[in-house]
Parts: sequence; structure tokens; C-alpha cells
Amino acid sequence: MTETLAADPTTVTTGVTRKRRRGRGRLRLWVPTGILTAMLAAAYLAPLPHDPAEPLPNTLAPPDGEHWMGTDKFGLDVFSRLVASAGVDIPLALAGMVISLVIGVLLGLAALHRGPWGERVVRALDVFQAFPLLILAIALVALMGNNIENVVVAIAIINVPRFVRLVRSEGLTIRESRYIEAAHAIGATGPRVMFRHVLPNMTGIILAQASLAVAHSIVVIASLSFLGIGINAADASWGAMIQTGAQNMATGQWWVSVFPGLAIFLTVLCFNAISDELQDTFGRARQR
Repeated sequence: MTETLAADPTTVTTGVTRKRRRGRGRLRLWVPTGILTAMLAAAYLAPLPHDPAEPLPNTLAPPDGEHWMGTDKFGLDVFSRLVASAGVDIPLALAGMVISLVIGVLLGLAALHRGPWGERVVRALDVFQAFPLLILAIALVALMGNNIENVVVAIAIINVPRFVRLVRSEGLTIRESRYIEAAHAIGATGPRVMFRHVLPNMTGIILAQASLAVAHSIVVIASLSFLGIGINAADASWGAMIQTGAQNMATGQWWVSVFPGLAIFLTVLCFNAISDELQDTFGRARQR
């Protein structure tokens, strides 16, 4: 006699739901990643319709077939400068994030050691973060010198506390896990436990915070360039483009400022979307 085992409909439904969630998760991750990749590829590889630094005779021309996003008051093609700015602002934000990530993770792991030193570090970071970050970035660039390299350093400095606090808070939870106690029981040294067991288990949330830090850095860089700090006025930058067109908004030449503003909005939105999806993925992985 042959017995036929019917599939549990609850199990089937759960499996289908998980596949759909994974599919939507990949879409939410790869769409913003693809947009950012396309922006950088266009900035470095795509042929631009006009030289972003070469003035044209027709100033403040509205968007048309020749100038897709119009021109500014200097006769510079807005679309060409918009694309070129992606190759300036995004790499600066990424460079500042990488430096702050490395320093913040190392300091955060060091602050996990038992004793008063870790608490003192956290209290010092609380004082540091009490200052408005944009004002702090302006002060740092003004003190160190008005150039691109110091913008990266300023971005790194204001983002370090994010990673220190994150790594320490996550590490304090992970440190009490049984597998950490087992690692110590078999004679693993402190640095080995930190880099072999503690750090790999917080990689996902660190990457999510890194994406969020880049989004925040884009806004800070745009604000600095809007104020004429850090980035040379002759170089393409979204903040400088907005500043150039701000005076013409009242007279109807909206395109000079609106298009770079939309570029900043889209870039920040993409990095925030990546951060949200990484946080969701990391949270689901920890629940399993």
C-alpha cells in the first residue's frame, strides 16, 4: 500500500513568503547600488556633451535639446557639471567614511576591555558629539586648511564617534555570548577573540552604519562647498552648483539649483536605502 504525504500548506506558504522577501530585499539593495554605480561610471567613463569647466556663450539658457539641464550664469553646462560632480562628492564621502570606519572600529574594539577606560572614551565622545557636526566640520577645515584633503579628514573625524559607539555597544552584547566564553576557555587571546569572533558577528551592522555615514557625508560636503569651503570653486561640486544658481531662483532660472539638489537627494536616498536593507538583512540573520 502506497502512502501519499501531503505537503504542509503552512510550510509551503512560509517558504514562498521567504523567497518573495529575499527577492524584494535583493531588489531594494541592487537598485540603489546600480544607480550609484551608474553615476560614478558616467562621471569617469561617459563622454560629456560639453566641457564642465568651459564657459559657453549662452548663459542661463533653459533646458533644451542642446543643453539638457540648461546653463548657469557663467555659461557652464549644468548637466555636464552635474555628472562631473558625482566623481568629486561621492569619492570624497567614501574616502572619509573608510578612514573613520577603520579608526572607529579599532577604537571601539579597544573600548571593550573591562575597566574605566572604555567609559571614559564614551563620555569623551558624548562631549564631542554635543557640537553641531556641520559647524565642527567648518571649523576643522578652517583650522587645517581649505583644500580637498582636509575635507576628507574632517569627514573622517566627525564620523569616527558613530563607529566607536556602535562597535562598543554591539561588542558588549556579543562579549557575553557562550561561544565567546568558550573561546576564552580554550585559551584564545584577547585580540584573537576580538578579530576572529566578535568583529565578524557585527560586520553587517557596521556596513549599514557605513552606508548611512556616506549619506551624511554627502550632505556635509555639499554644505561646505555651498559655503565655498574645502572644494575649489572652479571644481564641479553639487553644493557649489546650488550656490551658483541660488541667486537666480527668484528670477525663474530654477534649473541651475534644482538639478544638483535632486542629485544630492537621489544619492542620499540610495545610500539610506542600502543601509536600511543591510540592517533588515542583518536583523533577520540574527533572529534565525
